[in-house]
Amino acid sequence: MNGIHDMGGMTCYGPVKPEENEPVFHAEWEKRMFAMTMLGMGQLDTLDGFRHAIERMDPAHYLSSTYYEHWLAALETLALEKGLLTPEELTSGITAGAREEAEGPLPPEAVSAVVHGGAPTNRETGRLTPRFNAGDKVQARNLNPTGHTRLPRYVRGKNGVIAQVHGTFVYPDANAHGKGEQPQPLYSVCFDAQELWGPDVSAIDRRYIDLWEDYLDPA
Repeated sequence: MNGIHDMGGMTCYGPVKPEENEPVFHAEWEKRMFAMTMLGMGQLDTLDGFRHAIERMDPAHYLSSTYYEHWLAALETLALEKGLLTPEELTSGITAGAREEAEGPLPPEAVSAVVHGGAPTNRETGRLTPRFNAGDKVQARNLNPTGHTRLPRYVRGKNGVIAQVHGTFVYPDANAHGKGEQPQPLYSVCFDAQELWGPDVSAIDRRYIDLWEDYLDPA
C-alpha cells in the first residue's frame, strides 16, 4: 500500500540524525514491548501481517510515535482483529472474562535462539526455478497495491540489473493477507542512483534492493 511508512526518497521531513551511543531500549516499557511481540506475533499473525498492521496506522500517529510505539499499535490492531481483546478491554485494561489458553511460554533456554535467529523465510517448496539470472536487466513493475507489499514506491517503473539470486522465499504480499506463503524467487537488484533520483545525484552510487520475482519484468 502507498502509506506513510513508505518514505524512501521523500523530502521535507528533515535529515536523519542518528543518536550517538544509542541504547537498545530507551525505557523499561520498550523491553516489555519487545518480549510481548516476540511471544505474540506467531499467535496473532505472521511477520508480514504484523508489518501491515503498522502500515495501517493513522499517518499523524505514525509520524509522531516512536519505533516501539509502532509495535504497540500493531499488536493492539491485531489483538482486536483476532478477537483476543475487545475495544472496551483495551481502553480499560481490564479483561471481561477468561480466555482460551494459548501456547505456553518459551523455556528460558530457547529464548536466545528465537531472538537472535528469528523465523527463517527461505523455502524449499513453491516456485523454485528463477526467471532471472545475475546480470539480467529488469524493470520494477509500476504496481500500486492496496495491501502489503515490499516493493518501494521509488523503484517502481525503474530499470536495474540482477546482482544476485537469493533463492526462494515467502512472498509477503500474499502472506500478510492469509493467502499462504506462496514462495517465489527473491533477487538483489542493483539500481543506478541517477536512474532513481535523476542527474543531480552521484553518477557512481548504486542502490541494492531485495525484490521478489512478481515485482519484476524483463527490461
